[in-house]
Amino acid sequence: MFTRTTNQMERPTAPLRSRLRVLHGPEAGLEIELPRAGLVIGASEASDVTLSDPLVSSRHCSVRPTAGGFEVTDLGSTNGTSYDGALLAKARLPVGAVLGVGSTLLQLLPDEEVLEIPPSAATSFGNLVGSSLAMRRIYALLDRAAASNASVLLLGESGTGKEVAARAVHDASPRRNGPFVIFDGGAAAENLVESDLFGHTRGAFTGADRDRLGAFALAHGGTLFLDEIGDLPLRLQPKLLRLLETGTVQPVGGARQQAYDVRIIAATHHDLRTEVARGTFRGDVYYRLAVVEVHLPALRERLDDIPDLTRAFLEREGVRVPSVDALAGKNLDRLRGYSWPGNVRELRNAISRAVALGPKGACFAEMPVMIGSVQRFEPEAPIDRPFSEAKAELVEQFEKAYVRNLLAKYGDNMTEAAKVAGLERKHLYRILARLGITPGRGDRNDG
Repeated sequence: MFTRTTNQMERPTAPLRSRLRVLHGPEAGLEIELPRAGLVIGASEASDVTLSDPLVSSRHCSVRPTAGGFEVTDLGSTNGTSYDGALLAKARLPVGAVLGVGSTLLQLLPDEEVLEIPPSAATSFGNLVGSSLAMRRIYALLDRAAASNASVLLLGESGTGKEVAARAVHDASPRRNGPFVIFDGGAAAENLVESDLFGHTRGAFTGADRDRLGAFALAHGGTLFLDEIGDLPLRLQPKLLRLLETGTVQPVGGARQQAYDVRIIAATHHDLRTEVARGTFRGDVYYRLAVVEVHLPALRERLDDIPDLTRAFLEREGVRVPSVDALAGKNLDRLRGYSWPGNVRELRNAISRAVALGPKGACFAEMPVMIGSVQRFEPEAPIDRPFSEAKAELVEQFEKAYVRNLLAKYGDNMTEAAKVAGLERKHLYRILARLGITPGRGDRNDG
């Protein structure tokens, strides 16, 4: 497996091998290596890095890599040197920091190295399933990451199994006996995100009638999975960075910092590097999260794993499959010939639907496998039992298939799912409870 690491993690006492990238300005796209002695940035040709921005002074500022980041000094420039909206005279900045020099934006980055990790011999890692080379490389990387306390960033399309991968890393780590807490940044209400993450004290805001522990406090001693971290509001990212760097945070309305021992695993389907360049995600937060960066492939990129995944999902539905070879036939051929825009989650739901709508005790070849566009299906109408009993069974099969498809499409966003279904949210929860389906957890094995 090829993965990105930085010398910051390997040699914390030595200056960073690092780079400077121009994100915005006349020289946008320019990228140069930062020598250990540092360099001077300015408009003069005598500067180490010459910028044609008219707002840049002849000798504007200097940048020098240090053990934990960068030392930046303004050299008496006319328009100043800024970081995070504030002018600085001299400051130490973290990896990924974006520096304002005139109207030009510069990003301070660690030098990247490519490490080759031999693929694992295993065909699964936790509930991740598949024997393809791509997945075996991921298993090897996740296994190494699990043994450390390094932050992990999981990237990939929706439905590729990022939450399953996070759980697998936790279960294989020394923190396996501690809590595994999930915070979904995409589903959290924006006005409550800070409280949900960091907690609040009584009276912190209207409606705060008692102290509340946030996700970091709940995950103390274990792992916090920050799902859809790309949706975290920009205003809260400095507070997250402080917690990542120091392990402490101040609850909303609190007077003191609280310390937490938490391992962070984050995930998103966004391209965070692009978001950093746009200024919608902080570069220093990105590099602090992406100590180990893992890209989970789309299912269309590993179609050879479909037999193993199908067998795993069937067995989770209570259907015994003696071997992968027993799945051979038209149904499996159809699964392998589809592009799977919803990835492993869509395959899981297709299998759940086939089991729910198929005859009791049916083998895979006898199940109605429906994928892609809506297909017509003639249900079984047995006459060997009373009408009411047969109807109740068929209605239950329909309800299971309907709500599973609903949750698959709307990502377990219960408010949106209920709206589309034309149901009250509490009514939808009652249906799920009756059918034994737990949104987002027990019924969510994305591969």
